[in-house]
Amino acid sequence: METKQVTSFVLRFQLADLEMDNRKKYWRVKVTHVQDEKEALFDSIDAAMEFIKEVVGET
Repeated sequence: METKQVTSFVLRFQLADLEMDNRKKYWRVKVTHVQDEKEALFDSIDAAMEFIKEVVGET
């Protein structure tokens, strides 16, 4: 029988900056791994997803 693993994350997005001329938004992303109560901050969604992949063993 295969064991199922559940891993949970909470992602919070905070608007860090907004360029007024082109309305480009810059986000600060806080990722919390629920099981380990480990938090990390990122400047991009891509960087946050790389962290999540590392935690779940996808990289």
